[in-house]
Amino acid sequence: MIDGLKQRMEGALKSLHHEFAGLRTGRASTNLLDHIQVEAYGSYVPINQVANVNAPEARLLTVQVWDKSMVKAVEKAIANADLGLNPAADGQLIRVPIPALSEERRKELVKVAGKYTEQAKVAVRNIRRDGMDALKADEKGGKISEDEHRKQSDQIQKITDEYCKKADDALATKEKDILSV
Repeated sequence: MIDGLKQRMEGALKSLHHEFAGLRTGRASTNLLDHIQVEAYGSYVPINQVANVNAPEARLLTVQVWDKSMVKAVEKAIANADLGLNPAADGQLIRVPIPALSEERRKELVKVAGKYTEQAKVAVRNIRRDGMDALKADEKGGKISEDEHRKQSDQIQKITDEYCKKADDALATKEKDILSV
């Protein structure tokens, strides 16, 4: 059970790193748009399912939309993604210039990174709660003793603290990356 919880917490951390990849640090990266969801065909899908994202220059992303009818939806999704980007459509190609980061924008991005970190920590805590609930059920069902329950719950708490610290460390690294000019 502990290994399963660790695996799920590792998944929460991977998700955090994926979110961080979408935060820009002043240079164009195709990962920047990865987390954007586009309203397409009656549901929301990741941008990479309706378009190709490329970084032909250090300060420019291009989004080649496959379906002409989706251009406006993709453009709108990028503009509303809270990344401070202003996409410009040119036929089926959307150009997304990456502006230089102002000090104010850097601070905003640090706040967004903090929000992502908090979401990851909440996910880790929810996994802990699931583990604790399973332990309670096992103890009530007579599968484990009270001492074993206490020992395993301490172990789960230790793992939770470890993963929360890893999330905080990742935030500190990303913050330094964003704030460096």
